Amino acid sequence: MAGTRELLSEGRGIVVTMLDQEACYAAIRGRDRRFDGRFVTVVSSTGIYCRPSCAAQTPRRANVRFVPTAAVAQAAGFRACKRCLPDAAPGSPDWDVRADVVGRVVRLVDDGVVDREGIEALAARVGYSPRQLRRLVTGELGAGPLALARARRAQTARTLLETTDLPVVDVAFAAGFGSLRQCNDTIREVYAATPSALRDGARRATTTPGRIAVRLAYREPCDVGAVLAFIGAHAIAGVESWDGTTYRRSLRLPYGSAVADVCAGAGFVAVTLQLADVRDLTPAVARIRHLLDLDADPCAVAEAFAGSALADLSRRFPGCRMAGSVDGAETALRTLLGQQVSLAAARRLGARLVETCGTRLPEPDGVITHLFPEPGAVAALDPETLPMPRARGRSLVTLAASLDDGLDLGPGADREAAESSLLALPGIGPWTARYVRMRALADPDVLLTEDLAVRRAASGLELDLTAGDRWRPWRSYATGLLYAHALEEMAA
Repeated sequence: MAGTRELLSEGRGIVVTMLDQEACYAAIRGRDRRFDGRFVTVVSSTGIYCRPSCAAQTPRRANVRFVPTAAVAQAAGFRACKRCLPDAAPGSPDWDVRADVVGRVVRLVDDGVVDREGIEALAARVGYSPRQLRRLVTGELGAGPLALARARRAQTARTLLETTDLPVVDVAFAAGFGSLRQCNDTIREVYAATPSALRDGARRATTTPGRIAVRLAYREPCDVGAVLAFIGAHAIAGVESWDGTTYRRSLRLPYGSAVADVCAGAGFVAVTLQLADVRDLTPAVARIRHLLDLDADPCAVAEAFAGSALADLSRRFPGCRMAGSVDGAETALRTLLGQQVSLAAARRLGARLVETCGTRLPEPDGVITHLFPEPGAVAALDPETLPMPRARGRSLVTLAASLDDGLDLGPGADREAAESSLLALPGIGPWTARYVRMRALADPDVLLTEDLAVRRAASGLELDLTAGDRWRPWRSYATGLLYAHALEEMAA
């Protein structure tokens, strides 16, 4: 996706990353949902942009161009289609999995860093000057970080307008806009409607006051039930609950705490959020998408596994996703807690840790009473008093101290640097570091050859793990499929 070129459409200048325009047109003629999030269609005759699967009549080839993001289309003056809502399409699998600077920037923008800290702080996080960063990101995506953040603000504002009764001025600031006027102008440009019109036209469901209901899209196939069951099986009392249908958990967010209810819908994931501060809507949604791996590309994964024993597993477990994380530090600490003990024992250890130094919610919500402990609170514990082998207790406290001191396992972390830092800590071996890299840092290319369950499953399938390079860059999904096979064998 290197290089850019200038396209002119009725006076609108659009700088776009190179896309195969004819292949994109074939995708929109077939209304192929697999391409939602990979690009958007801008239509010069109507001035709107759509997702590839839009059900509207396919426009003439001469009237359309294809650009990589909604931000590019919005910056060129195109408005979002009111039928297919392209700004709410799944995120791009290309940028979501990339380990380079652009991929890290996109994940940080999705987490709301630009709105909270500004472009200078974003650039500093990835080691660039603001000017260098704008040039790099614009060259790759066709729009700079500010345009990406503006598109995210518009989508957040629309969600709040349609699902809450917040005054419009509160919506503007909650979505990250600097003023009410800026919000109004952006809504008009993006949706060709006023904020009041969006609110009046929304088909609202009956919701509990103070809660925000959102629907999260994904690419088919997606086995939402399986990933929720996996996460639910690891639920720690006080922080999480799982009743077989709905997964609930507390979230520590930039402006406060939240409780999220998550369940599978008909072609979407239904999420209800109780937020202490509505400015946290954007990072809350981003983290739940990460937790459920909703931006994965199952078709690309299946193609990579064709011709091997994994092809059969891929057909048996269609839409297999790798559970991610809502907080990298939490995932790292929980991974270390669960070493060399049963799942039930790991959950008990986690619950005791929560009782000892977890943060109690200002307003407990049923069985959800605490936030998972912050690294600083764990680092302050005496490892000799922890209910685990002393060596592992010391490793847990050391890891917590390192996280509290700045070890970055967040959405913009450098994966190689994070793994190296983890391996340098006492008591953390290759399996732990790579498992954290796979889940906390959303690396799609981690084959856990050290994992006993993975090795047993591969042996039973006569699968040679040393030849796993053929599955790049999707080896984390090979790990996930082998886990699924191992669990099926255990249940048989």
